[in-house]
Amino acid sequence: MSQQHFRPEHEDITEDMWQDIDRIIARNKDSPGAVIPVLRECQEQVGYLPMLLLDHIGLGLNLPRSEVFGIASFYGLFSFAPKGRHTIKICKGTACFVKGVNEVIRRIEQEYKVPEGGTDQERRFSLESVRCLGACGFAPVMLVDNDTHGCVSADRINNLLDGYE
Repeated sequence: MSQQHFRPEHEDITEDMWQDIDRIIARNKDSPGAVIPVLRECQEQVGYLPMLLLDHIGLGLNLPRSEVFGIASFYGLFSFAPKGRHTIKICKGTACFVKGVNEVIRRIEQEYKVPEGGTDQERRFSLESVRCLGACGFAPVMLVDNDTHGCVSADRINNLLDGYE
């Protein structure tokens, strides 16, 4: 079976994406250490790495699924679950904890139906907690994509996040 004809159906991967993925694999298949660049570029195409895509990459690079999965699961930059259009990174460091970050997290979880460490059903937001964002003077602090927001509170969270569609 040729690489071009192996097109498993997946709700998040369009035919155009499959074509781009095949080009990525073809461009890298003879390069030593190609797995990480291929995984990275394919994740950029789809937004995450579903198992069907890992199988496709393994087939294209002539590697077993276990090797491709092992590499992808080792590095934190790869995700096996869909991400939201916007990523919220919320600091759980000491200063933020003392200033009420847990209330902010609870409000986000309740109002936007996004669990900590997960993504809401509409894939609008992904919510991640981090140890420190290096802005303790503005605690509690969170990032939404590349935007830093300081002195956040549960009462202000709706006004802040409603601007992100």
